[in-house]
Amino acid sequence: MPDFLDSDIKYLKGVGEERSKTLAKEIGVANFRDLLYYFPFRHVDRSRFYSIRELSGEDLPALQIKGHFISFSQEGEGVRKRLVGLFSDGTKLIETVWFNNLKYFASQYKPGVEYVIFGKPTLFRNVYSISHPEVEIYNPDKPPTGFRGVYTITDLMRRKGFTVLTIRRLIESIISQPGFNTIEENLPKEVMERYHLMPIKEALLNIHFPSNAELLQKAIERFKFEELYYLELNILRFSMERNVRIKGYPFSKIGDNFNNFYKNSMPFNLTGAQMRVLKEIWADMKRGRQMNRLLQGDVGSGKTMVAFLTSLMAIDNGFQAAIMAPTEILALQHFDTISKWADTIGVKVALLTGSTRQSQRKKIHQSLEDGSLNIIIGTHALLEDKVKFNRLGVVVIDEQHRFGVAQRAKMWNKGEVAPHVLVMTATPIPRTLAMTVYGDLEVSVIDELPPGRTPVTTLVRWDSSRVEVDNLIFSQLKKGRQIYIVYPLIQENEKLDLKSLQLGYQRTCDTFVGVPVCYVHGKMRPEEKEKQMELFVSGKARIMVATTVIEVGVNVPNATVMVIENAERFGLSQLHQLRGRVGRGADQSYCILMGKQSSGSETKKRLAIMAETTDGFLISEADMKMRGPGDMEGTLQSGMPFNLKVANLAKDGQILTLARDAALSVLAGNQSLVSQDLSTASVEKIQNPIILSQKEINFTKHELRLRFAHEVDWSLIS
Repeated sequence: MPDFLDSDIKYLKGVGEERSKTLAKEIGVANFRDLLYYFPFRHVDRSRFYSIRELSGEDLPALQIKGHFISFSQEGEGVRKRLVGLFSDGTKLIETVWFNNLKYFASQYKPGVEYVIFGKPTLFRNVYSISHPEVEIYNPDKPPTGFRGVYTITDLMRRKGFTVLTIRRLIESIISQPGFNTIEENLPKEVMERYHLMPIKEALLNIHFPSNAELLQKAIERFKFEELYYLELNILRFSMERNVRIKGYPFSKIGDNFNNFYKNSMPFNLTGAQMRVLKEIWADMKRGRQMNRLLQGDVGSGKTMVAFLTSLMAIDNGFQAAIMAPTEILALQHFDTISKWADTIGVKVALLTGSTRQSQRKKIHQSLEDGSLNIIIGTHALLEDKVKFNRLGVVVIDEQHRFGVAQRAKMWNKGEVAPHVLVMTATPIPRTLAMTVYGDLEVSVIDELPPGRTPVTTLVRWDSSRVEVDNLIFSQLKKGRQIYIVYPLIQENEKLDLKSLQLGYQRTCDTFVGVPVCYVHGKMRPEEKEKQMELFVSGKARIMVATTVIEVGVNVPNATVMVIENAERFGLSQLHQLRGRVGRGADQSYCILMGKQSSGSETKKRLAIMAETTDGFLISEADMKMRGPGDMEGTLQSGMPFNLKVANLAKDGQILTLARDAALSVLAGNQSLVSQDLSTASVEKIQNPIILSQKEINFTKHELRLRFAHEVDWSLIS
């Protein structure tokens, strides 16, 4: 017998063939299950009626009014044509306005009939109106009470006659059918009991039609838990499967190269955090399973040294290492630093980027294949098919969020056995985000800066303080220091009231006459960008005017001032990354956040956080809470790799932890979930140790049950 929830939505009364196509295209609803899981984005209290004469002010909430329509009229022409209804509650009049399906709405509502209208009143020329209100006949035996869900309705859906009330009635129709009572619980019984979760049928009823706030809250908590539980179950299952199936080269020794460098050539002492991380890496690489480790470290914490020492572990065991960076600038910086260290112990290092000449490429390819080249540092150029290794043992990926899933997977196929993988990020990621997005990686943290670093002083200044900021720059220039000035735009944009690099460059030259100024932005040709960068790195240019292209990959210890224009336009994590370009030497450095005095209180609060702390993890937590996990710049360039309907990683960390614990417990007690044979496509997913795509990771609870039904006794866990 087919599952009630799998019933095609077109067979639901009030839908039909055409409407079902709209639902599928616009909101992804194809069956009863999809519609029941199309949750409201907010709920409104329908427990009281308002009178029109009570309305006062401009920012009113959505509310309901009881009364009747007096008349309807069509106004305007063409695209401005609209249906206007006059509605009275006996105390005063309010307008109702429809912009689509005018004939339909004009035929639906009759003057003199008592209705309840619901919507958000807006004030225009001293007259209140409600656009596209919900309208239903008033039933004195069953008046509107309790909470009602509010659903997202797209423009096309509105044009096709859908309203919030339409969605609500369709959901009500499903719940009223006998088949609704056949819905089975999809969470394990012991999980339901341990965490005191609301049963699924009761939760579905109360998330759409709650009678009180307490039941609504319990329903929301149940679905947050369910969503995060299955997300974690998928991530952890893939992780466990990969750990079982994907073997790695066992590195059996710490050899001469590592020891010689560590004892005789190390330019500085390792911090306690660096030593702890290296021990974690070594423990991974000697166990005979592929290492998959995420290294988080604030700007300037010494991740490059960890990457080099990790590479030496591979070399000492007869293997090669690859270090991949997202930009030529960052790759070149790594090469300059690492090649100096490598020269002291005779380790051979080469650089391969898009700019590498063909003659040099041939030599690099040859030396990689014959094994004479120990470490290759490069950009996306390392992913080319013609780049082959003799024995690739470890891959280090810097700022890994800038590489796509397919690009990263290419590196795992360049060795006979999957190489050990160390991915690094200078953007500290909150624990709740890291354990989900990078749930299949072990996480190491460098939470200690090298000694001798002077903390950067961060100041928030408004445009009225421009002279004060210029004077600070002048004083630093007199001391021989260098300056960064960052702008959000390259060119002036009439629609955006933001400062641009073009005008900023001109102002900088006019203000600091005689001071060499260079500029860098993302639309420059690579060779021109490189030339401008070199002017600043060499000290020939004293001021660099740039966009956020310098967020990573510029290391100039002599730079002591970072001015960020329109700082209110940047996320906290990105501001922190930019601030990390200064304070890389022993001199006192400054980060000036230039904003608008008219900025809102929330914006000023964000900037104040930057001034209060230099702790990247605290900043990252604050950024996620204020902006949401999908908007964290520098963490996930294209947003979250999965779609959460009700849970919020920024706010639901406690529920996430409980859901993860529950998933671990279920997997520990049901090894057949982990040890089953997988398709070739699934094995390829497992070999990718970073982030699975939404389709790969976010298959539904129902699909999970079907997928393993032939091998798993589901009575054990449901």
